[in-house]
Amino acid sequence: MNRLPVTDGDNFFYEMGPIRPPSEGSDHSLLIRTTRNCSWNRCEFCGTYRGEKFSLRPVAEIKKDIDVARALYDELQSVAGNRGLSQEAVRALQAGNPAIYGGNAGNLTLKWQNLHNVANWLLTGARTVFLQDADALIMRTADLLEVIRYLRAVFPTVARVTAYARSQSCYRKSLEELRELRQAGLLRLHVGLESGCDAVLKRMKKGVSAWKQVEGGQKVVAAGISLCEYLMPGLGGKELSERHALDSAAVLTAINPAFIRLRTLALRRRSPLLAQSKEGRFTELAEDEVVAEIALLVANLHGNSYLVSDQMSNLLYGVEGQLPGDKEKILQVIGDYLGQPEPERMAFRLRQRQRSFLAVYGSFPEPLAEKVEQAWEALRREAPYAPERVDAAIAALKEGFV
Repeated sequence: MNRLPVTDGDNFFYEMGPIRPPSEGSDHSLLIRTTRNCSWNRCEFCGTYRGEKFSLRPVAEIKKDIDVARALYDELQSVAGNRGLSQEAVRALQAGNPAIYGGNAGNLTLKWQNLHNVANWLLTGARTVFLQDADALIMRTADLLEVIRYLRAVFPTVARVTAYARSQSCYRKSLEELRELRQAGLLRLHVGLESGCDAVLKRMKKGVSAWKQVEGGQKVVAAGISLCEYLMPGLGGKELSERHALDSAAVLTAINPAFIRLRTLALRRRSPLLAQSKEGRFTELAEDEVVAEIALLVANLHGNSYLVSDQMSNLLYGVEGQLPGDKEKILQVIGDYLGQPEPERMAFRLRQRQRSFLAVYGSFPEPLAEKVEQAWEALRREAPYAPERVDAAIAALKEGFV
């Protein structure tokens, strides 16, 4: 029977934040929380950290979390033995430690998340670590360096450390600091650019200007850190759509990040923008208008970034490729969609949104199932009210995305 080396089972856990990029998911990266929540927390489109207080975690506290993850790692390897890690091995470790995982123990949900995070990470080679929450780069450089170096000393298999960062934090760090972090092992930063248009940035209270985004991004690239910039099509609404696309293309071209990831605007629960939309103070783009905006963006992008559309808020997953070589192929994907008759586009939109919902939830709750079936029936009948039914079903499906 394998027992973890602990004296206080109730406190045998490490903190985990609420989000991480899909490319750094729990099946690939160990999740280590260096800051709690978001230091800015004012963006109009975001509700993730509303009502939550930001704090920097002490380095000693972060190191304790790393030690807990190492203990889990060691015991999982021991339980697995030569047979390899399996669900049975994970259950055996849980059963052998009732002080940690028993029904009367505290923080059970978090402990389960820890155990499965480390198990999945071990299965994929224990190579990457993602530092949570919204902006690890806001830490003092000396503290962040100490965390990264300790992490890599405790886990020699780690080849890459990654983190979220705000454009403002990238701007504030010196090139020398960024180079030192790169040398220590911080090899990728995920930055929410959202828009390169100053009018949109101001409207959304992003807390940074386009030129600071360019200067900060260029420093990250110059330091040798792989930069992933996230852009939010639709964020300008109907009023600023064209400026949003063109100015964002100019900023991204100037930065020339390794990756550009599209995250189409979804009006999120608890976000001020959702309330503004309901009050008529923000006009959301229709889905085909978002696709046209993306086409304008891509047509004006230059540089060597890899463009990715890998999140369920996006309609066309085929909008992906290496710039500049794949630009025409990407524009062809968009053109092929927009060139279809309206009934075919409606069916495509409904099918895509339905697939995305089922991929997460597995089935429809009854009221939603009825809405989706009504939309399909209207399409089959070629009814004049089909657009209204399809839009209503898609809106209901997209509520599940956020």
